[in-house]
Amino acid sequence: MAPSPDKLQMFENRLTKVFRHLKKLARRQNISCYRVYDDDIPEFPFSIELYENKVYVAEYQRRHGMEEEAHEAWLDSCLELISKVLEIPLDLIFVKQRQRKQHRQAQYEKLSFESQEMIVQEAGLKFKVNLSDYLDTGLFLDHRITRGMVREEAKDKKVLNLFCYTGSFSVYAAAGGATQVTSADLSKTYLSWAEENMRLNDIDVSKHEFVHADVLQYLDTLKLNTFDLVIMDPPTFSNSKRMKDFLDIQRDHVTLLNKVLLATKKGGVIYFSNNYRRFVLDEAQIEASSIRDITTPTTPFDFQQKLIRKCYRIVK
Repeated sequence: MAPSPDKLQMFENRLTKVFRHLKKLARRQNISCYRVYDDDIPEFPFSIELYENKVYVAEYQRRHGMEEEAHEAWLDSCLELISKVLEIPLDLIFVKQRQRKQHRQAQYEKLSFESQEMIVQEAGLKFKVNLSDYLDTGLFLDHRITRGMVREEAKDKKVLNLFCYTGSFSVYAAAGGATQVTSADLSKTYLSWAEENMRLNDIDVSKHEFVHADVLQYLDTLKLNTFDLVIMDPPTFSNSKRMKDFLDIQRDHVTLLNKVLLATKKGGVIYFSNNYRRFVLDEAQIEASSIRDITTPTTPFDFQQKLIRKCYRIVK
């Protein structure tokens, strides 16, 4: 069933109110890429993000009971409304459909070949985002504050970024004065994207490492007491054909963290986060000197009450 005009009006009212509020906060903080809406009303299961002058809309898959044609018409109505409220032309709005539970390898699969790429700014740094071709844009907006913390701590440090994706944490670390940043990921596509992000910021990539590896195996090759600062933001589950093992972050986080701690210098810091809704950190089994849950202080203004990820600062 397509929603009634009343429901569309409800969606418009909600979007208008939220956008008006967030736009002010974003302007005050000089932020040009932020999330505007995230599944606030069940009948309109969208995530809507603004990337400067363009909009990225992800429609979460759910049983809507509409025929394909009716669904298309409904989606067109929603997009017209989003265009009107956000004052962005329809041709600058990009739409993806995504499942609520997503396996990591889907993130690596190219979904289209439009290459709607643009360079956006965040905290004085530049990043390439792609609004059309992949499931994610290349910049996780919810880690904006965490990236800033890494930048502040990185000076003269040796940094490791595991499951690095497009290397935004690596860019922040290098910009913060890290002596060397090692970025590891299973995807060659994302590693070259990470390298491109480094170059965009005039960072000498020859001073840094980009490692194409299955992180689960790569951890066993690391030397003891090597890194001062580690970022680890793994997927909840991963069973990519290129991985030897299946990753389940609830089951495997203790093993992963203890291996990372071995490769970390005494007093070194690990920023660990994940998106598993029911995640429980098994603190007693982690061989660290201190563990602090920093989920709340690292939650940006546009993710308040909406964020499912957990974030921890772990000290060896």
